[in-house]
Amino acid sequence: MQYLLMLYANENGWSELPQAEKSRWIAAYQAYTEALTSAGARVGSNRLSDSGTATTVRVADGKTQVLDGPYADSKEQLGGYYLIDVPDLDAAIAWAARCPAASHGTIEVRPVWTPQ
Repeated sequence: MQYLLMLYANENGWSELPQAEKSRWIAAYQAYTEALTSAGARVGSNRLSDSGTATTVRVADGKTQVLDGPYADSKEQLGGYYLIDVPDLDAAIAWAARCPAASHGTIEVRPVWTPQ
């Protein structure tokens, strides 16, 4: 079953880190991605641009509304994702707990909808 691991963190924190700390985090994410790939669980993943580059689109009364920025203003922003294919929710949670983002942010685990 496929699950989307959505990684939320304070995106401003990255720019405040010393280069050595950034390098450590980059290595941790690379190792995590390699582990998912080696296990055959990784379907896809990517880092997102900062939330300030987001565009929110809604249609109300037949009119398209386009707003700069993310839908929600919050302390943590969606910064990236992993799409994984694992046997069940317990396996997805186990992978989420191993993700470096779990130690400095929040990971939302959501099953990909499959029509019945």
